[in-house]
Amino acid sequence: MNVTGLGARTRGRLRAHVHRAGGRRRVLQAVLAGASALALLLWWLLPSQGPSYPHRPLSLATGVANGVYETYGKLLKADLRTALPGVRVDLLQTEGSVDNIKRVASGKADFTIAAADAVANYHGPGKADLRACARLYDDYMQLVVPRDSTVTSARDLRGKTVGIGQADSGVSLITRRLLTAAGLDVTKDVKAVPVGIDQAPAMLLSGRLDAFFWSGGLPTAAIAAMANPVPRIRLVQLGDLVPRLHTMGSQMQYYRQAVMPADAYPKVQDGQTIATIAVANLLVTTDHADTGLVERLTRAVIDSRDAIGKEVHAAQLVDLRTAVFTDPLPLHTGAERYYRSVKP
Repeated sequence: MNVTGLGARTRGRLRAHVHRAGGRRRVLQAVLAGASALALLLWWLLPSQGPSYPHRPLSLATGVANGVYETYGKLLKADLRTALPGVRVDLLQTEGSVDNIKRVASGKADFTIAAADAVANYHGPGKADLRACARLYDDYMQLVVPRDSTVTSARDLRGKTVGIGQADSGVSLITRRLLTAAGLDVTKDVKAVPVGIDQAPAMLLSGRLDAFFWSGGLPTAAIAAMANPVPRIRLVQLGDLVPRLHTMGSQMQYYRQAVMPADAYPKVQDGQTIATIAVANLLVTTDHADTGLVERLTRAVIDSRDAIGKEVHAAQLVDLRTAVFTDPLPLHTGAERYYRSVKP
């Protein structure tokens, strides 16, 4: 600025104003520099918030209404709001494990829960792309009959009307194999009704079913409800079928002999354990899923065990030591990164 033509007093005031403005700029620059340094220091010292991930909606295929998969999915969705901020999680009701695997393999769902036997049994498109995030908890096979039923084994179901699970459910897969092990032809020796846990209890209590099969975590709320206010049902042992089942092919390796504890359904079991079979559940995705997203989601599944376990007791069995055993699927790279990060 040319100040030559101005009076001495005016020039003095202008120089003072410019000096003050320059001082304010220097102070502002110093503040900004300090803030930048502080931000850099905090970034260095504070723990990382985790890997980056795409902020797009993701879908989780669960199962039938009132089933353990659906309940678990609802509770996990709530935890994912914190674990995956900015991501909308959509839950998809399905017929169960078989349906779930088809949806993930075809890209119609991003993640799902499915039983290991259903995963091993899938041979459709996209099979090679399937990956696991974690082994979750075991499903127990449950054969439910009215309290006064004479059925004491699956072999006694000949001529009975039996709920065998929906067509694309893991229940149906296991039930058909168990009936074969019992020497029964599902198309000839029983009247098979393809219903799931959302309909079977009411049908049994109304006399439209003589029995129904269910595979789920313990306890399953819909079965527990059938004992209130008084027990109207009984659970039938399936342990006598295990030796025969294990001779029926390599895929039977996913079934293990198990005992339902006496307190699974206290009013129903009268303090008695029940011999049955169990199969592991896996959290499944594909190798197309973002690595950072899978790492974060896997962490959320492990970290949410206790909170979810208060509502879904089976979830209490999710364990960091066993979560990596996801046969027949390999771990997703993101899940593997998480387990390596927490390995002692």
